[in-house]
Amino acid sequence: METLYHQTNKEIHEVQSYMGGLEKTDRESVHLLENDIQARVDRIFTHVERLEILASKEPPNRRQNAKLRADQLKYDIQHLQTGLRNFQHRRYQRDAQDREREELMSRTFTTNDADTSIPMDETLQMNSNLHNAHQGMDDLLGSGSSILNGLRDQRGTLKGTHKKMLDVANMLGLSNTVMRLIERRATQDKLIMIGGMLLTCVIIFLVIRYLG
Repeated sequence: METLYHQTNKEIHEVQSYMGGLEKTDRESVHLLENDIQARVDRIFTHVERLEILASKEPPNRRQNAKLRADQLKYDIQHLQTGLRNFQHRRYQRDAQDREREELMSRTFTTNDADTSIPMDETLQMNSNLHNAHQGMDDLLGSGSSILNGLRDQRGTLKGTHKKMLDVANMLGLSNTVMRLIERRATQDKLIMIGGMLLTCVIIFLVIRYLG
């Protein structure tokens, strides 16, 4: 494991030195150097995977240290892989910009060139459609606001009507109670009057019979 570790570490340092020369390499040779670096990176990844397997088989007292060393090598090579990809991405962008610049410089324009004419009608139509869409959204929002206001007014009206109905119900309940009391009082007065008349008749009868 020690031999493989030192070999892998040495290859990582070699890749780092090659990476430093990428920016200075001419266009004709940069592809070859990129391919060489990628091949070295792939081989190092294979070594790191082998080291991870060997680290898991180390004795317990050495396993943790071996695993840490393998993880450090893995982190280093992943960092180099990311740097290579970033360089390739920048190079692709530069190449695309150079091609576009060359095409622009080599193109000949004429006054009636269809590629350079501005589609005014399409632009105006697009602006008109956007304006109509915005106007439709404003109308829709206005209608929604009116509907909400109407619902809010109806809610207030319904609450007022409900309150009035409760007041009328309470009033009707009070009136029924008063009518029942009046009827009960009239019945009592009628019974008192009849009782008084009967008592008066009895008294008159007794007076006439015993005093007459």
